[in-house]
Amino acid sequence: MKQIFFIDLDNTIYFTKPNEEQLMSGLYQFLDAQNLGISAAQYQAAKSEMLRTPFQKVAEKYGFRHEAMENIIAFLNSREVTKPLIPSDDYHFIKELKGRKFIVTAGFYKQQTSKVKMLGIADDFEEVCVVDVTVSNKKEAFQKLIDQHELNKAEILIIGDDAESEIKYGLELGIETFLLDPENRYPHAETTFKGIDLSNLHQAAGQ
Repeated sequence: MKQIFFIDLDNTIYFTKPNEEQLMSGLYQFLDAQNLGISAAQYQAAKSEMLRTPFQKVAEKYGFRHEAMENIIAFLNSREVTKPLIPSDDYHFIKELKGRKFIVTAGFYKQQTSKVKMLGIADDFEEVCVVDVTVSNKKEAFQKLIDQHELNKAEILIIGDDAESEIKYGLELGIETFLLDPENRYPHAETTFKGIDLSNLHQAAGQ
């Protein structure tokens, strides 16, 4: 039975698209005023990816101007979500898991921790670990939690929506994983368990 859970935040505990206005409106307005050095079509594509992917990775992929990035990073480091967010309809499956629960999320510290606050779920988790993808990754964050809390990998289940991040890194560490893939974005992904929703999460955890 699994009794320790490393859980992704964005598009796992809640979905970004229904909460786009609260999450992104201020950022979009700020970016509109910057000279990013990319085409309008590239900018629209980048904005859609920001809902799923850490900002720094999107900026690198689309080649945002280095000069603009300094202003943007400063803005993002100080930004907080201040309006209530709505957890996913399946969040109760996570809440009802028995054991120790840790959020492991990539992004900017203030922004990610304010999301947890605005979701009203802070008391459901032992710790919120925010990973700065410019200097680290979730694999290192998982290992740090394991070492810090002296956790047994056999008791851990990693839950998330990104086959190329938390799922990949979990498997590399020898930890079982649950890939949430409602849109079948990763039809051939390697993972221990997979679902279009979280209805079989307790079965995967052996609870």
